[in-house]
Order: sequence, then structure tokens, then C-alpha cells
Amino acid sequence: MIVIPAIDLKQGQCVRLRQGRMDSATVFHHDPAAQAKTWEDCGAARIHVVDLDGSTEGRPTNLDAVEAIVRAVKIPVQLGGGIRDRETIETYLQTGVSTVILGTVAARHPERAMEWIKALPEKIAVGIDARDGFVAVQGWTESTNLSAVELAARLQEAGPAAFIYTDIEKDGMMQGPNIQTTKAFAEATSIPVILSGGVSSMEDLRQALPLENCGVYGIIVGRALYEGRIDLRDAIALVETHHAREKNNPLP
Repeated sequence: MIVIPAIDLKQGQCVRLRQGRMDSATVFHHDPAAQAKTWEDCGAARIHVVDLDGSTEGRPTNLDAVEAIVRAVKIPVQLGGGIRDRETIETYLQTGVSTVILGTVAARHPERAMEWIKALPEKIAVGIDARDGFVAVQGWTESTNLSAVELAARLQEAGPAAFIYTDIEKDGMMQGPNIQTTKAFAEATSIPVILSGGVSSMEDLRQALPLENCGVYGIIVGRALYEGRIDLRDAIALVETHHAREKNNPLP
């Protein structure tokens, strides 16, 4: 399992929201590329980037900031927000983004998303954002009657690189992740899962580590890093210690 620091872009700045509400943005850094380099220097193996403006407008709006982030670091960058067509996917991949994340289009047009996923193996992940177990789209501003598990089951045969599962009620609220819901989601799919939303302390991280046994291979952390509640170096060390302990004491 790896800890993945998050960079959310709004009007070219690094911000964090609460429950995805655009009117609740707190600016944490005016230079997202510099922030990305800081996370890399702390030992991050991957960075998670979201174009928040793009997610609501349905088109890339922070492309310059994304390009600057990719130039600033050597580690993989995964990116979501406003990716609705093949042209946008190609644009981001050409900038050096390692993995693009489909959200709204995957929920509304799964067949189209599956076609793109098959055409670009290991390059496309799917973000599944759930409120009360049901998928939310359009930057979390609209709810659907499709459950997160149902959407994952429909898309997994295409072989996305990962499902990034977010419990919206927990996102940015500093109340801990929804362990049981994430566990149930991960157990329902054969695709690797990345947990997003709610990790607010080292104890939350410890509680989430056993999810690795269910197929969760990454944990995205945002606000807790920016507010100093979690030190990224300490978080990475905690995960590495857990891995070493598991290796030395395998279960029978």
C-alpha cells in the first residue's frame, strides 16, 4: 500500500474542499508545482491531482498548472476532473500524466468509458464517488440511482488501472475514512482500489492499512497533510513498517 498526497486545483491554486463543495475551498498553496515537488521530496511515490473547476465545467481548466506539476516531478501523476472525451484523455497523456481518471462519463456512458479503457491499457482509472452508497457526478453536484458497487461491476471487465473510491460524506471533514464501506466495495471487485476521503490522522491510517488484504493498494491524503495533522514522511514510514511486519509474520 502507498500513501498518495492530493493536489486539488481551483483557479490555478492548490486548495482543499469539504464534501466537494466549491464554496468551501481553502487555499493551501499558490504554486501547485512547488507543492508537488515538496511531496516528492518527502518520499511520495505518486501524486493525485484533481481539476476541480474542470469537474464542474466538463472541460480542462487548469491545464497550465497540470503541465507545471508534471514537469516539476519525476514520479507518476494521476489526474481527474472534467475528462469527458477521448481528445482530453490524449491531451493529458501527452503532457506526461501517467493515469487519467474518468468520473462522470464512466457513470453516464459506461460503454464509451469501457471502449477508452480497453484502447489505453493501464492508462485509465475510474473515480467512483459515492454518497450514501450511490454514485455522484458532475463534481459531486448531482446524484444518481446507480450504486458504487453496480458501477464497478459494469466497468471491471474493461480492466481499468484502478477504482478510486471516495466516500463524499467523509471527504475533507477530518473525521476518518469509512472503513467498512470501502472494505465492502473493494471486496466486490477484482480491480485494485485506492481509498480517498476522510483520512485525518496517523491512527486513521493505521485503521486503513488492513484494507490492503481486500485489494486496496493506495490511500489518498489531502487536508490532513496541509494542516499538519499527518507528516507525509511519517505516514510513508508507518506503511513501510507495516509491510515489514506483515512480511516477517505472515498469517498461516
